[in-house]
Amino acid sequence: MKTPTLYHEIAASTAHRKVREDIANRVLKHPGDFSELISIALDLKDKNHYKACWILELVLEARLDLLDANLNDFCAILPLYKQDGAVRSASKICMFLIQKHVAQFKKGNTFLTAAQFGRITETCFDRMILDTKVASKVYAMRSLFNAGKIEKRLHAALLEIIGKDFPQHSPAYKSAAKDVLRQINSPKK
Repeated sequence: MKTPTLYHEIAASTAHRKVREDIANRVLKHPGDFSELISIALDLKDKNHYKACWILELVLEARLDLLDANLNDFCAILPLYKQDGAVRSASKICMFLIQKHVAQFKKGNTFLTAAQFGRITETCFDRMILDTKVASKVYAMRSLFNAGKIEKRLHAALLEIIGKDFPQHSPAYKSAAKDVLRQINSPKK
């Protein structure tokens, strides 16, 4: 019996965590499959691009370095994602990228170029302002908080958005916002 291709596995996948993990583990065991996964995730015309994004998120959580060769392409497509699942996964990937950038910055290195950093932070602000689901907003909020450790002006803009939007949001948003506000306002040790 022929093994299903990665594309067919992605097309047949569901949002269930176990299903996504199984496909992600396949890619992690066979890194050569990553190019097909990223190609599907970046192809907004492909009806399964959002499913590929779900899996891409899990793969990059384990091995963010796999994105290195496609980082410019990811940043270019990032603001164009519209499907909720793709937006959420891309927002979480942004959080991973910003966390790595900040960690590298603290060591005197850079990970993202200025253009990539700018594209990610701009897209995160858009996610905060536009009508996106709470999980995407929370990942964007956390990304911007971390990015603000490098560019303090981002904290001021983030505080303004949170202050304006806080009353009409869900308890999950409010909880994340309170955590971010506490961290921004706490004295540095």
